[in-house]
Amino acid sequence: MRVSICAAPQIAELFSRDQMPIKLPPLIQHYIDASNAHDVKSILECFADDAVVRDENATHRGKIDIGHWVSTTIEKYKFQFKPLSSQERSNETVVRVEVSGTFPGSPITLDYHFAIANDKIASLFIDS
Repeated sequence: MRVSICAAPQIAELFSRDQMPIKLPPLIQHYIDASNAHDVKSILECFADDAVVRDENATHRGKIDIGHWVSTTIEKYKFQFKPLSSQERSNETVVRVEVSGTFPGSPITLDYHFAIANDKIASLFIDS
């Protein structure tokens, strides 16, 4: 088979568009799916009652505070998540996520650090 160097961008686009989906732990996949659906109730079901979220230099503690964060973030950014990679580290799963939405510089890539305990998200720290 002969491939022209001029075809490289088209081939690269096919590979990036048709990538195999990232295999995520079920709870994290549920969080991603619920987030993309902007389903606040389903997002909150993923979190422990005493969970902690750190995002945009602010800390949110407990389901009520996290619920406000989720609702505000959905309304403000109308985001969509596309997981790019996942890596298990000592006590956490780090998911690199392409986040698109109604914000300057969209899309951006962020690291979502999930700590899971008793089948719930105990903490979520989001950084770039």
